[in-house]
Amino acid sequence: MSILTSATLALCPFPLRRNSSLLTHGPAQPKQKLKLKRDGEGIGIGMGRATRSSGKASSLRCTSTSSVTSPPKGEGEGQGQGQGFDLRSYWNSVRKEMEAELEKAVPLRYPEKIHVSMRYSVLAEKAKRGPPMMCIAACEAVGGSKEQALPTACALEMVHTASLIHDDLPCMDDDPIRRGQPSNHTVFGVDMAVLAGDALFPLGFEYIVSSTSDVPPDRIVKVITQIAKTVGSQGMVAGQYMDLGSTGNNRFDPSLVGFIHERKFGIMAECSAVTGGIIGGATDEEVERLRNYGRSVGVLYQIVDDILEEEALLEGNGGVIKKNKTSYPRAYGLEKAREIAETLRSNAKMELSGFDRGKSAPLYSFVDYAIDRSFDV
Repeated sequence: MSILTSATLALCPFPLRRNSSLLTHGPAQPKQKLKLKRDGEGIGIGMGRATRSSGKASSLRCTSTSSVTSPPKGEGEGQGQGQGFDLRSYWNSVRKEMEAELEKAVPLRYPEKIHVSMRYSVLAEKAKRGPPMMCIAACEAVGGSKEQALPTACALEMVHTASLIHDDLPCMDDDPIRRGQPSNHTVFGVDMAVLAGDALFPLGFEYIVSSTSDVPPDRIVKVITQIAKTVGSQGMVAGQYMDLGSTGNNRFDPSLVGFIHERKFGIMAECSAVTGGIIGGATDEEVERLRNYGRSVGVLYQIVDDILEEEALLEGNGGVIKKNKTSYPRAYGLEKAREIAETLRSNAKMELSGFDRGKSAPLYSFVDYAIDRSFDV
Protein backbone atom coordinates (compact mmCIF):
# COMPACT_ATOMS: atom_id res chain seq x y z
CA MET A 1 0.00 0.00 0.00
CA SER A 2 1.45 3.34 -1.03
CA ILE A 3 1.04 6.15 1.51
CA LEU A 4 -0.64 4.39 4.40
CA THR A 5 0.31 0.80 5.24
CA SER A 6 -2.08 -1.71 6.76
CA ALA A 7 -0.56 -1.03 10.16
CA THR A 8 -1.24 2.67 9.80
CA LEU A 9 -4.79 2.04 8.63
CA ALA A 10 -5.42 0.16 11.84
CA LEU A 11 -4.70 3.38 13.74
CA CYS A 12 -7.21 5.47 11.78
CA PRO A 13 -10.39 6.29 13.72
CA PHE A 14 -12.46 6.99 10.64
CA PRO A 15 -12.97 4.75 7.61
CA LEU A 16 -10.71 5.31 4.62
CA ARG A 17 -11.89 4.05 1.25
CA ARG A 18 -9.34 1.91 -0.54
CA ASN A 19 -9.74 4.23 -3.53
CA SER A 20 -9.67 7.42 -1.48
CA SER A 21 -7.42 10.30 -2.42
CA LEU A 22 -4.65 9.37 0.00
CA LEU A 23 -4.60 5.68 -0.81
CA THR A 24 -4.76 5.59 -4.60
CA HIS A 25 -1.69 6.49 -6.61
CA GLY A 26 -2.32 4.02 -9.41
CA PRO A 27 0.03 2.76 -12.11
CA ALA A 28 2.21 5.04 -14.16
CA GLN A 29 0.27 6.96 -16.79
CA PRO A 30 1.27 9.39 -19.55
CA LYS A 31 3.90 11.85 -18.38
CA GLN A 32 3.11 15.44 -17.47
CA LYS A 33 5.11 18.36 -16.19
CA LEU A 34 4.71 19.34 -12.58
CA LYS A 35 5.37 23.06 -12.23
CA LEU A 36 5.95 24.33 -8.74
CA LYS A 37 6.35 27.81 -7.33
CA ARG A 38 7.63 28.44 -3.86
CA ASP A 39 4.91 29.61 -1.51
CA GLY A 40 5.50 33.00 0.05
CA GLU A 41 4.30 32.15 3.55
CA GLY A 42 5.45 28.56 3.51
CA ILE A 43 2.43 27.22 5.40
CA GLY A 44 -0.28 25.06 3.98
CA ILE A 45 -3.63 24.28 5.46
CA GLY A 46 -3.13 22.61 8.77
CA MET A 47 -0.85 22.41 11.72
CA GLY A 48 2.41 23.08 9.92
CA ARG A 49 5.85 24.50 10.46
CA ALA A 50 6.82 27.97 9.34
CA THR A 51 9.26 28.45 6.52
CA ARG A 52 12.02 30.93 7.20
CA SER A 53 11.38 33.05 4.18
CA SER A 54 11.11 36.72 3.51
CA GLY A 55 7.39 36.39 2.92
CA LYS A 56 7.86 37.35 -0.72
CA ALA A 57 7.07 35.01 -3.56
CA SER A 58 10.10 33.50 -5.19
CA SER A 59 10.59 33.30 -8.92
CA LEU A 60 11.85 29.76 -8.47
CA ARG A 61 10.21 27.27 -10.82
CA CYS A 62 10.76 23.59 -10.17
CA THR A 63 9.82 21.41 -13.11
CA SER A 64 9.99 17.65 -13.30
CA THR A 65 8.48 14.80 -15.26
CA SER A 66 6.14 12.75 -13.10
CA SER A 67 3.62 9.94 -13.41
CA VAL A 68 0.00 11.00 -13.14
CA THR A 69 -3.27 9.14 -12.76
CA SER A 70 -5.46 11.02 -15.22
CA PRO A 71 -9.16 11.39 -14.36
CA PRO A 72 -11.79 10.15 -16.81
CA LYS A 73 -13.48 12.61 -19.14
CA GLY A 74 -16.20 14.43 -17.33
CA GLU A 75 -14.41 14.13 -14.02
CA GLY A 76 -11.95 16.65 -12.67
CA GLU A 77 -9.50 18.17 -15.10
CA GLY A 78 -10.84 16.16 -18.05
CA GLN A 79 -13.42 18.88 -18.51
CA GLY A 80 -11.27 21.71 -17.17
CA GLN A 81 -13.54 22.69 -14.31
CA GLY A 82 -12.27 25.81 -12.61
CA GLN A 83 -10.29 26.93 -15.66
CA GLY A 84 -10.78 30.62 -16.20
CA PHE A 85 -12.07 31.12 -12.66
CA ASP A 86 -10.42 34.05 -10.90
CA LEU A 87 -9.38 32.33 -7.67
CA ARG A 88 -7.18 35.23 -6.65
CA SER A 89 -10.05 37.73 -6.62
CA TYR A 90 -12.34 35.24 -4.88
CA TRP A 91 -9.75 34.47 -2.21
CA ASN A 92 -8.89 38.13 -1.61
CA SER A 93 -12.59 38.91 -1.25
CA VAL A 94 -12.95 36.17 1.37
CA ARG A 95 -9.86 37.42 3.17
CA LYS A 96 -11.24 40.94 3.44
CA GLU A 97 -14.52 39.68 4.86
CA MET A 98 -12.68 37.40 7.25
CA GLU A 99 -10.50 40.23 8.53
CA ALA A 100 -13.58 42.27 9.38
CA GLU A 101 -15.34 39.28 10.94
CA LEU A 102 -12.33 38.27 13.04
CA GLU A 103 -11.90 41.84 14.23
CA LYS A 104 -15.40 41.58 15.74
CA ALA A 105 -15.06 37.97 16.88
CA VAL A 106 -11.83 38.49 18.84
CA PRO A 107 -12.27 41.91 20.47
CA LEU A 108 -9.90 43.51 22.92
CA ARG A 109 -11.29 42.73 26.38
CA TYR A 110 -10.20 42.38 29.97
CA PRO A 111 -7.77 40.90 30.84
CA GLU A 112 -6.15 42.85 28.05
CA LYS A 113 -2.82 41.04 27.62
CA ILE A 114 -4.30 37.65 26.78
CA HIS A 115 -6.57 39.21 24.16
CA VAL A 116 -3.69 41.19 22.68
CA SER A 117 -1.82 37.89 22.33
CA MET A 118 -4.81 36.18 20.70
CA ARG A 119 -5.36 39.04 18.26
CA TYR A 120 -1.65 39.21 17.41
CA SER A 121 -1.78 35.76 15.86
CA VAL A 122 -5.33 35.51 14.55
CA LEU A 123 -5.17 38.92 12.82
CA ALA A 124 -1.68 38.42 11.38
CA GLU A 125 -1.41 40.37 8.13
CA LYS A 126 0.13 37.51 6.14
CA ALA A 127 -2.37 34.84 7.20
CA LYS A 128 -3.73 33.18 4.07
CA ARG A 129 -7.17 32.26 5.51
CA GLY A 130 -7.09 28.95 3.63
CA PRO A 131 -9.47 27.04 5.91
CA PRO A 132 -12.13 29.80 5.86
CA MET A 133 -11.90 30.09 2.09
CA MET A 134 -12.35 26.35 1.65
CA CYS A 135 -15.26 26.27 4.10
CA ILE A 136 -17.12 29.05 2.30
CA ALA A 137 -16.37 27.56 -1.14
CA ALA A 138 -17.68 24.14 -0.04
CA CYS A 139 -20.84 25.71 1.37
CA GLU A 140 -21.48 27.54 -1.90
CA ALA A 141 -20.71 24.39 -3.92
CA VAL A 142 -23.71 22.60 -2.37
CA GLY A 143 -26.07 25.56 -2.66
CA GLY A 144 -25.42 27.38 0.60
CA SER A 145 -24.40 31.00 1.04
CA LYS A 146 -21.31 32.82 2.24
CA GLU A 147 -23.37 34.45 5.00
CA GLN A 148 -24.38 31.06 6.40
CA ALA A 149 -20.78 29.81 6.43
CA LEU A 150 -19.01 32.93 7.68
CA PRO A 151 -19.23 32.19 11.46
CA THR A 152 -17.96 28.64 10.95
CA ALA A 153 -15.21 29.92 8.64
CA CYS A 154 -14.23 32.40 11.34
CA ALA A 155 -14.16 29.64 13.96
CA LEU A 156 -11.96 27.49 11.73
CA GLU A 157 -9.46 30.33 11.50
CA MET A 158 -9.41 30.62 15.29
CA VAL A 159 -8.87 26.88 15.68
CA HIS A 160 -6.25 26.83 12.95
CA THR A 161 -4.40 29.75 14.52
CA ALA A 162 -4.53 28.15 17.96
CA SER A 163 -2.98 24.98 16.56
CA LEU A 164 -0.18 27.00 14.96
CA ILE A 165 0.54 28.90 18.19
CA HIS A 166 0.94 25.61 20.06
CA ASP A 167 2.82 23.98 17.18
CA ASP A 168 5.48 26.70 17.32
CA LEU A 169 6.22 26.29 21.04
CA PRO A 170 9.78 25.33 22.07
CA CYS A 171 8.51 22.01 23.43
CA MET A 172 6.86 21.23 20.07
CA ASP A 173 8.42 22.30 16.77
CA ASP A 174 10.26 25.30 18.23
CA ASP A 175 9.64 27.76 15.39
CA PRO A 176 10.39 31.46 15.98
CA ILE A 177 8.60 32.71 12.85
CA ARG A 178 4.98 32.32 11.78
CA ARG A 179 3.13 34.11 8.99
CA GLY A 180 6.02 36.46 8.39
CA GLN A 181 6.28 37.68 11.96
CA PRO A 182 7.74 36.39 15.24
CA SER A 183 5.78 33.47 16.68
CA ASN A 184 3.39 34.20 19.52
CA HIS A 185 5.62 32.74 22.22
CA THR A 186 8.60 34.74 20.92
CA VAL A 187 6.69 37.98 21.55
CA PHE A 188 4.51 37.18 24.56
CA GLY A 189 6.30 34.29 26.23
CA VAL A 190 5.51 30.60 26.36
CA ASP A 191 2.97 30.91 29.17
CA MET A 192 0.92 33.54 27.34
CA ALA A 193 1.13 31.65 24.04
CA VAL A 194 -0.27 28.52 25.67
CA LEU A 195 -3.15 30.53 27.12
CA ALA A 196 -3.82 32.34 23.83
CA GLY A 197 -4.15 29.03 22.01
CA ASP A 198 -6.28 27.57 24.79
CA ALA A 199 -8.61 30.57 24.59
CA LEU A 200 -9.01 30.54 20.81
CA PHE A 201 -10.21 26.93 20.65
CA PRO A 202 -13.41 27.38 22.72
CA LEU A 203 -13.98 30.88 21.36
CA GLY A 204 -14.40 29.32 17.94
CA PHE A 205 -17.16 27.02 19.17
CA GLU A 206 -18.85 29.87 20.98
CA TYR A 207 -18.79 32.02 17.86
CA ILE A 208 -20.47 29.34 15.74
CA VAL A 209 -23.31 28.96 18.22
CA SER A 210 -23.81 32.67 18.86
CA SER A 211 -23.40 34.03 15.33
CA THR A 212 -24.76 31.45 12.88
CA SER A 213 -28.15 32.26 11.38
CA ASP A 214 -30.47 30.61 8.85
CA VAL A 215 -28.91 27.21 9.54
CA PRO A 216 -30.86 24.35 11.21
CA PRO A 217 -29.59 23.49 14.73
CA ASP A 218 -28.78 19.89 13.81
CA ARG A 219 -26.28 21.09 11.22
CA ILE A 220 -24.60 23.34 13.77
CA VAL A 221 -24.24 20.39 16.14
CA LYS A 222 -22.65 18.32 13.35
CA VAL A 223 -20.23 21.14 12.56
CA ILE A 224 -19.12 21.50 16.18
CA THR A 225 -18.69 17.73 16.44
CA GLN A 226 -16.57 17.67 13.29
CA ILE A 227 -14.27 20.45 14.51
CA ALA A 228 -13.92 18.84 17.96
CA LYS A 229 -12.86 15.55 16.38
CA THR A 230 -10.42 17.33 14.12
CA VAL A 231 -8.50 19.05 16.92
CA GLY A 232 -8.66 16.17 19.39
CA SER A 233 -6.58 13.13 20.26
CA GLN A 234 -7.69 11.30 17.13
CA GLY A 235 -7.00 14.29 14.90
CA MET A 236 -4.32 16.99 14.91
CA VAL A 237 -3.11 16.04 18.37
CA ALA A 238 -2.46 12.51 17.11
CA GLY A 239 -0.42 13.86 14.22
CA GLN A 240 1.65 16.10 16.46
CA TYR A 241 2.17 13.29 18.98
CA MET A 242 3.42 10.90 16.31
CA ASP A 243 5.68 13.60 14.89
CA LEU A 244 7.20 14.33 18.29
CA GLY A 245 7.58 10.64 19.10
CA SER A 246 9.34 9.66 15.89
CA THR A 247 13.13 9.52 16.07
CA GLY A 248 16.10 8.76 13.82
CA ASN A 249 15.45 6.94 10.56
CA ASN A 250 11.97 6.08 11.80
CA ARG A 251 11.00 9.66 10.92
CA PHE A 252 11.30 8.81 7.24
CA ASP A 253 9.22 5.64 7.27
CA PRO A 254 6.57 6.14 4.54
CA SER A 255 3.68 4.84 6.63
CA LEU A 256 4.54 7.12 9.53
CA VAL A 257 5.03 10.13 7.25
CA GLY A 258 1.63 9.45 5.69
CA PHE A 259 -0.09 9.26 9.06
CA ILE A 260 1.54 12.44 10.34
CA HIS A 261 0.74 14.43 7.20
CA GLU A 262 -2.85 13.26 7.15
CA ARG A 263 -3.41 14.30 10.77
CA LYS A 264 -1.32 17.47 10.88
CA PHE A 265 -2.24 18.87 7.48
CA GLY A 266 -4.91 16.88 5.67
CA ILE A 267 -7.40 16.77 8.51
CA MET A 268 -7.75 20.55 8.86
CA ALA A 269 -8.52 20.96 5.17
CA GLU A 270 -10.88 18.00 5.42
CA CYS A 271 -12.68 19.66 8.32
CA SER A 272 -12.94 22.95 6.41
CA ALA A 273 -14.54 21.34 3.38
CA VAL A 274 -16.83 19.09 5.41
CA THR A 275 -18.11 21.79 7.76
CA GLY A 276 -18.82 24.10 4.82
CA GLY A 277 -20.75 21.32 3.12
CA ILE A 278 -22.75 20.54 6.25
CA ILE A 279 -23.68 24.20 6.74
CA GLY A 280 -24.83 24.37 3.13
CA GLY A 281 -27.01 21.26 3.38
CA ALA A 282 -24.83 18.69 1.64
CA THR A 283 -26.08 15.12 1.31
CA ASP A 284 -24.19 12.31 3.05
CA GLU A 285 -22.53 11.38 -0.25
CA GLU A 286 -21.49 14.98 -0.88
CA VAL A 287 -20.04 15.24 2.62
CA GLU A 288 -17.88 12.16 2.01
CA ARG A 289 -16.70 13.53 -1.32
CA LEU A 290 -15.79 16.81 0.35
CA ARG A 291 -14.03 14.87 3.11
CA ASN A 292 -11.83 13.02 0.63
CA TYR A 293 -11.27 16.19 -1.38
CA GLY A 294 -10.16 18.23 1.62
CA ARG A 295 -7.90 15.52 2.99
CA SER A 296 -6.17 15.15 -0.37
CA VAL A 297 -5.69 18.88 -0.88
CA GLY A 298 -4.37 19.42 2.64
CA VAL A 299 -1.69 16.76 2.24
CA LEU A 300 -0.98 17.91 -1.32
CA TYR A 301 -0.31 21.47 -0.18
CA GLN A 302 2.22 20.38 2.43
CA ILE A 303 3.95 17.94 0.09
CA VAL A 304 4.48 20.76 -2.39
CA ASP A 305 5.81 23.03 0.36
CA ASP A 306 8.29 20.30 1.31
CA ILE A 307 9.33 19.69 -2.31
CA LEU A 308 9.99 23.38 -2.80
CA GLU A 309 12.06 23.58 0.37
CA GLU A 310 14.18 20.62 -0.70
CA GLU A 311 14.69 21.92 -4.23
CA ALA A 312 15.57 25.42 -3.04
CA LEU A 313 18.17 23.93 -0.73
CA LEU A 314 19.64 21.72 -3.46
CA GLU A 315 19.78 24.59 -5.95
CA GLY A 316 21.28 27.02 -3.47
CA ASN A 317 18.28 29.37 -3.62
CA GLY A 318 17.91 29.74 0.12
CA GLY A 319 15.54 28.00 2.47
CA VAL A 320 16.06 26.31 5.80
CA ILE A 321 15.03 22.73 6.52
CA LYS A 322 15.26 21.06 9.90
CA LYS A 323 17.64 18.13 9.81
CA ASN A 324 15.07 15.57 10.93
CA LYS A 325 11.96 17.12 9.40
CA THR A 326 9.35 14.51 8.55
CA SER A 327 8.44 14.98 4.88
CA TYR A 328 7.48 13.12 1.74
CA PRO A 329 10.68 14.07 -0.12
CA ARG A 330 12.72 12.66 2.76
CA ALA A 331 10.65 9.47 2.87
CA TYR A 332 10.16 8.84 -0.86
CA GLY A 333 12.68 11.02 -2.66
CA LEU A 334 11.84 14.08 -4.73
CA GLU A 335 10.67 12.29 -7.86
CA LYS A 336 8.23 10.01 -6.06
CA ALA A 337 7.00 12.93 -3.96
CA ARG A 338 6.21 14.80 -7.19
CA GLU A 339 4.30 11.79 -8.50
CA ILE A 340 2.25 11.58 -5.32
CA ALA A 341 1.49 15.30 -5.51
CA GLU A 342 0.19 15.02 -9.07
CA THR A 343 -1.90 11.98 -8.19
CA LEU A 344 -3.44 13.78 -5.24
CA ARG A 345 -4.30 16.67 -7.55
CA SER A 346 -6.11 14.34 -9.96
CA ASN A 347 -7.91 12.44 -7.23
CA ALA A 348 -9.04 15.62 -5.45
CA LYS A 349 -10.64 16.85 -8.68
CA MET A 350 -12.37 13.53 -9.23
CA GLU A 351 -14.03 13.85 -5.83
CA LEU A 352 -15.69 17.03 -7.11
CA SER A 353 -17.15 15.40 -10.21
CA GLY A 354 -20.67 15.19 -8.77
CA PHE A 355 -20.93 18.91 -7.93
CA ASP A 356 -22.21 21.76 -10.06
CA ARG A 357 -19.22 22.91 -12.10
CA GLY A 358 -19.89 26.61 -11.73
CA LYS A 359 -20.56 26.56 -8.00
CA SER A 360 -17.56 24.34 -7.28
CA ALA A 361 -15.10 26.34 -9.41
CA PRO A 362 -13.23 27.74 -6.38
CA LEU A 363 -12.62 24.23 -5.05
CA TYR A 364 -11.33 23.02 -8.43
CA SER A 365 -9.10 26.06 -8.81
CA PHE A 366 -7.62 25.65 -5.35
CA VAL A 367 -6.36 22.18 -6.24
CA ASP A 368 -4.26 23.63 -9.06
CA TYR A 369 -3.12 26.50 -6.86
CA ALA A 370 -1.85 24.02 -4.29
CA ILE A 371 0.72 22.92 -6.86
CA ASP A 372 1.21 25.87 -9.19
CA ARG A 373 1.25 28.72 -6.61
CA SER A 374 0.43 31.01 -9.53
CA PHE A 375 -0.08 34.11 -7.35
CA ASP A 376 0.62 35.48 -3.89
CA VAL A 377 -2.22 35.51 -1.38
